[in-house]
Amino acid sequence: MSTEGKYIVTGASSGIGREICIRLLGAGHEVVGIAREIDKFQPDDPHYRAERIDLAQLDELPEHLGGLSKRLPAIAGVILCAGMGRFGALEEFSYDQIRQLIDLNLISQVFVARAFLPLMKRRRRGDLILMGSEAALSGGQRGAVYSATKFALRGLAQSLRQECAGSGVRVCIINPGSVKTEFFSTLHFEPGADQQNYILPQDIADTVLHVIQSRHATVVDEINLSPLKRVLRFKKRPDE
Repeated sequence: MSTEGKYIVTGASSGIGREICIRLLGAGHEVVGIAREIDKFQPDDPHYRAERIDLAQLDELPEHLGGLSKRLPAIAGVILCAGMGRFGALEEFSYDQIRQLIDLNLISQVFVARAFLPLMKRRRRGDLILMGSEAALSGGQRGAVYSATKFALRGLAQSLRQECAGSGVRVCIINPGSVKTEFFSTLHFEPGADQQNYILPQDIADTVLHVIQSRHATVVDEINLSPLKRVLRFKKRPDE
């Protein structure tokens, strides 16, 4: 199988990122998966390469990304899927928790884009796809910090869309609703059990393929994906 292009995917070891890697490989692309725990996803495919990078370690990130960008001068695109969820009233967050959420969900995404956009601009071609959220469209109760990071990502995408158009680089943000992944394993709520209450990671991967396979002169600026019915199930807390 001849490879069609090399893509970098963050958050590659699980959930949406892992499914995107699988779908890209199946479509004949090379994939460089960035994750903290690369052992969780080891596909038997010679076109996959794992890079162990902890995006939460911001002080070390510029050096890691700089070295990786030098080893990968020709890339077709970057797909930013890494992130975490933490919800609660603002006063229930410690200052460290606020910082951790903003660092991973926003600052690390900006760092990765900063590292690889120049490579795509020099090639006059490429795709930058950010994974937003329905929380980037409307703030919700007990989601102030998480929504703030996703609103900021949406603003980043909109600004980079204008900044990069003259260089042939397309920028897209995908805003999914509840996706059935491990994302909810540490949270006090999750999508309802009915299949109409959630999106599957495969749905997001299909959307990513649609974006990168579209005619190069056509830009998909933003896509919102929602389950047919928005139903959440709240788990019992340990002290209940």
